Amino acid sequence: MPTQNDTALTRLRSIPRDQHSISRKGISPNALRVLYRLREGGHEAYLVGGAVRDLLVGLQPKDFDVATDATPEQIKALFRNCRLIGRRFRLAHVVFGREIIEVATFRANIDDGSGDRETHAGGRLLRDNVYGTIEDDAVRRDFTANALYYAIEDFSVRDYTGGFEDVQNRVMKLIGDPELRYREDPVRMLRAVRLAAKLGFSIDPESAAPLPHLASLLSEAAPARLFEECLKLFLSGNAEASFLGLEQHGLLPALLPESAAAMAANRSGALRRMLLEGLRNTDARVAAEEPVSPAFLFALLLWPAYCRALMALQAEGVHAAEAQRRAADRVTVHQLTTVALPRRFSLPMQEIWLLQSRFPLRQRKRVVRTLSHPRFRAAFDFLVLRQSASDDHAEDVAFWREAQQDPDHAIAAHPPEAEVEAGEGEGAAPRKRRRRRRRSTATE
Repeated sequence: MPTQNDTALTRLRSIPRDQHSISRKGISPNALRVLYRLREGGHEAYLVGGAVRDLLVGLQPKDFDVATDATPEQIKALFRNCRLIGRRFRLAHVVFGREIIEVATFRANIDDGSGDRETHAGGRLLRDNVYGTIEDDAVRRDFTANALYYAIEDFSVRDYTGGFEDVQNRVMKLIGDPELRYREDPVRMLRAVRLAAKLGFSIDPESAAPLPHLASLLSEAAPARLFEECLKLFLSGNAEASFLGLEQHGLLPALLPESAAAMAANRSGALRRMLLEGLRNTDARVAAEEPVSPAFLFALLLWPAYCRALMALQAEGVHAAEAQRRAADRVTVHQLTTVALPRRFSLPMQEIWLLQSRFPLRQRKRVVRTLSHPRFRAAFDFLVLRQSASDDHAEDVAFWREAQQDPDHAIAAHPPEAEVEAGEGEGAAPRKRRRRRRRSTATE
């Protein structure tokens, strides 16, 4: 955490309107309303954080946050459409239909006893509601690029930590001692990777150095929070870059331990190639504003772990169908200790995996049943993705692509090579019955 000395060393640099690229045209009209209302009420008010950073690099922000010297109660008194939320960080949400402008009171680092702060023995912040000045607020923010304030009264950008220069140099740099800041909030490590991937920034060497040996601290973060962070990492249009960043900085084994181990043991690199291809496809869908299901995303991220668990069970002599089910359950349960994957996503994820074993089967009843499965389309897309790592699936992809149009023609063109004995797995065909010869009545 930044210290009192850090606060004393802050130096204000005011960047006038003609030296930066931020225009009110790029700012939400509702955010402007909040800024002007707070100013009219006698308070300081600034656009802050990611919105200022994104506008400076030419991106259009999705969210607009405001920082002010007004307390949450004073903010609520100014806005009838305001609700106060949060325990760890007390915030005001000013609601304009579907848009929410988040307003936070300037926070300080030093608690004189008048505030509300609680810290875990390891240094992690549990609650932080100690209010202060804008200088205090600037140094307690995580990265210099997020500690920039846009002033509505003169349209300047106010910089207390060198963030304006870091944005120009495209560098993510932590404010204060990196190790202490990561211990204060371990999820900050994932945030560093995610923001660097989103912005095309590098991570400052001093900020990156502690990441590998502090990665294990992610186990202290709430699994539900890590699930939300995974969605931000992989469903914001920068999934491939985020994954590569996690690998580069030693965070992948802490977030996806079994998949990381499986890819490390996969000498051919096929599992990693498939995963990267899937993440590239995810980025393309996000860019095209097409939906991406978290179930499909986690089916992809945990597929290496599933494959490794399945091979281990089959090596122990477990029956194929049973091994598939047990592998799916085992991987899901183990991952839940790190990332709280809700059942509405984990169950479809497992169905996508288990349907893969049906694709080599060509018996008509099995084909019709597979086509009618509610998860068929997702499972087929997953099969196509598997082909990117191995040509072994090319024939199955061709068959099922044709079967979606005309099952009978596909089966005729690609007949099943052999009947499978009953009981040989979930997708097995029934054994053919021999017709019994009828005894002649003359011999009775």
